[in-house]
Amino acid sequence: MKEVADVADVMNPALTVLYVVNDAGFFLSHRLRLACEARNCGFRVVIVCGEETGESQLAAHGFEYRTIPLSRSSFNPFRELRTYRALQRVYRAEQPDLVHHVTIKPVIYGTRIARRLHVAAVVNAIPGLGFVFTRRGTWAWFRRRLVSAMYRSALRHPNMRLILQNREDLDGFIANMRVARSQTCLIRGAGVDLVEFSFAPEPEGPPRFILVARMLADKGVRQFVNAARSVKARNPTWAFTLLGGVDPGNPASLTAAELESWDAEGVVHWAGHRDDVVDCMREHHIVCLPTYYREGLPKSLLEAAAMGRAMIASDVPGCRDIVRDGVTGLVVPARDVHALADAMVRLGENVALRDRLRIAARSRAEELFSVEDVVHDTFLVYEELLGA
Repeated sequence: MKEVADVADVMNPALTVLYVVNDAGFFLSHRLRLACEARNCGFRVVIVCGEETGESQLAAHGFEYRTIPLSRSSFNPFRELRTYRALQRVYRAEQPDLVHHVTIKPVIYGTRIARRLHVAAVVNAIPGLGFVFTRRGTWAWFRRRLVSAMYRSALRHPNMRLILQNREDLDGFIANMRVARSQTCLIRGAGVDLVEFSFAPEPEGPPRFILVARMLADKGVRQFVNAARSVKARNPTWAFTLLGGVDPGNPASLTAAELESWDAEGVVHWAGHRDDVVDCMREHHIVCLPTYYREGLPKSLLEAAAMGRAMIASDVPGCRDIVRDGVTGLVVPARDVHALADAMVRLGENVALRDRLRIAARSRAEELFSVEDVVHDTFLVYEELLGA
């Protein structure tokens, strides 16, 4: 693993770094280690996030934070203008040396503001293209065209880097958003703590399957439930768990009523949102993510690989970077319930195959996906932009 100090020692610590995200909870689960390392190296760290998204936990970790009115799904021009102006006021007040934007609206609005206010350095992290690029229909098509045009218009800061999480997204951004390859870099997701998510033996008993994600239709939750219903009819002792909460701010979110109905039916157990993901994964044999969401690098699969869990994932960007079919897991076509059910049966019945896959998955996590490597590589981007 790479050492962050190797990079941080050559940068000027008397600088302000602003992290701009939609959601404080997302920041804590995906970017906390990065912000902690920046603070440990002497930087002043300020986090900007949407209101009432868990920002009190930022203070619990000792971070300064600023909130702005920010809706992930709104396209109301008056609300968006309010968001833009609020973010601009924060930039004027904090006078950051470097801003690190994460997700669509922070990237688009923040980069425009940074260019206008002459912020020295901009990092734009694109953790997957999200529901805007997966929804179907005329309105979804219009939103994709609008967001793509806004990206192309905004991404013109003279000292900027775009961080993409998988090669397919990176190549697509270069081709469609008119950015130079020299302005982009590949950093593989948020990384995983290989100590916290340590390799664990399989539990005793019949096979247990788990899907860890926000409860979004695009994450393949309904496909998982339908496959579980089919498999459980033939293997009634096998168990299936959904771990994750609903997401009212996302139009693809399932309702609590639908999830509770599946639980009552007995086909799956909906555990809701829980913080003890390590313990939950340790209690299961196989981790599934039958997503058709435009993933960057799914954190649940990174964690599953680190813990040595056999995996089943869709054949979509991001998932393919973690799950190699027949090597670290099984890959199935997106939205294909029958293929998913067949993969569940194959892994559920074959302990030797699971053992081979999970050992290879842990090895791949150690090689490519440690959080230390992600933080180190991000600091290299900071160093380059700040001209150390």
